[in-house]
Amino acid sequence: MEELHTSTAEETRDIGSRIARRLPPDAVVLLTGDLGAGKTVLAQGVAAGLGFDPSQVQSPSYTLIREHEAGGRRLVHVDLYRLDAGDLATLGLEEVLAGEGLKVVEWAERVDFPVTGAWRIQISRPGPGEDRLIEIEQPNDNGEES
Repeated sequence: MEELHTSTAEETRDIGSRIARRLPPDAVVLLTGDLGAGKTVLAQGVAAGLGFDPSQVQSPSYTLIREHEAGGRRLVHVDLYRLDAGDLATLGLEEVLAGEGLKVVEWAERVDFPVTGAWRIQISRPGPGEDRLIEIEQPNDNGEES
């Protein structure tokens, strides 16, 4: 597991951008962390690293899924914050995650099925005003978490 620390939103976006360069084209990134931890900011960095306008990546809390396409690439940004446990089946999330393009899922702790080969990123702030801790767990060569 890789651990990184950031002090500002810009640093968190930069880490997202660097992560994007390491991801395969159809990867799934599962983001977890408390409200305000920086999940959307990291997702914006991933978008920037893929060549998307990061300002277009906003928290999709009310639309649940936003798709972005540019330069032959596809980014699917999912936010599960407002979903109840039973809503995942009706959303068709398993199909979305198995589809084409890079998928970034906020509030991934609500995913109630296994996602083989997913990158798992936990963002936390130990205390008010303290740096963010970003813990990255990437899948191994077998598609399982390392």
